[in-house]
Formats: sequence, C-alpha cells, structure tokens
Amino acid sequence: MSHLLQVGPFSPRLFATVFGVIFLAELPDKTALAALLLATRHRALPVWVGASLALTVQSVIAVAAGSLLARLPQGVVHVGSGLLFVACALLMWFRKQEAEEPAAKQAREKAGFWRVLWTVFAVVFIAEWGDLTQIGTAGFQAKYHAWLTILLASTLALWAVAAIAVFVGNRAGKLLNPRVTQKVAAIVFAAIGILLVSGVV
Repeated sequence: MSHLLQVGPFSPRLFATVFGVIFLAELPDKTALAALLLATRHRALPVWVGASLALTVQSVIAVAAGSLLARLPQGVVHVGSGLLFVACALLMWFRKQEAEEPAAKQAREKAGFWRVLWTVFAVVFIAEWGDLTQIGTAGFQAKYHAWLTILLASTLALWAVAAIAVFVGNRAGKLLNPRVTQKVAAIVFAAIGILLVSGVV
C-alpha cells in the first residue's frame, strides 16, 4: 500500500488518509477538550490561534522526529502535562468573577488577546506532547517519508478539530452562567491532570 500512497512530493491519497486518521483520533482527545473548555472562558479567536500554533509546532516536531518520538519516555511527559492541568484547574477554581462595565470589559479583552493566546499555546503544546496524534504523525512519516503531505494533512486536521472545539466551547460559554462554566472547567482540568499523572491517559 505504501507505494500507492507515495505519489511525487505531494500525495492526495496519503493526505486524505493522514487527515482522516488524525482528525478522528484528535476529536475525543484531551487537547481538544482543553481548547473547548478554554473557549468557554475566553474569546474564540485567541484560543483558536493559540491552539493552532501549538498544534502546528507539535506536527513539525512529529514529522522531524519520525518514529523516534514514539520512544520518548512517557512517564515524564504525562506527569508534566498532568501538573500543568492541575495548576490550571486551581487557577480557574479560585479566580473570582467580577462585574465589569462594557467599556472596561472590551478594553480588558483587547489587552488580554496575547495573554490568552500564549496561555492556550502553553497548555495545548504541553498537552499534545507525546500524544496519540503526534505519535501517529511521526509513524506516518517514518513509514512513508513524505513530510510535506503528512505535515499539511496532520496540521489541517488538528486545526479543524481545534476550530470545532473552540466553536462549541465559545457558544456554551455564552449560553451558560460564567461561574458555572468556570467551575466545570476547573473540575475537568483537574480530572485530566490526575489521570495524566497516574498514567491512565
């Protein structure tokens, strides 16, 4: 099958294969869930851009590393990711909601664009490290040696999932009580963190 998938520098068939596999694998993933939850608390654009940048960098790392990425020690990665999620959960839980005037809120959101973007970037980048989709991308590259096709397909699939997650999270955040979404997000982040540290996910 590999000779059929390698058609010049860009293979449409390999692109479709990689896109489909990575898209389906990322949908139920903790990274998508993190983007969704962050989108309930922040504006959609900086969340999506931050998540997409992080996922792009991780795709580049996966393609560059090839199959070696799958051999990285998973214990350290899981514990580090888990502690980050627990820290985010604590910040969400104890952060106080304050009433703001519309003009003040608009000014804060504008000033906080880059802060939100880089916060999301850090969370998603660490959460995605050593993840199934990243290892899958590395595996495709190790097998087919078609970096351009694999990088484009993997990156676009991850962007698409991030867009869906951010859209759903942003709409949910507007419909639900902000205090409730903050507490729910904190609980979910804490649960993901504990599962990562314990090696369950």
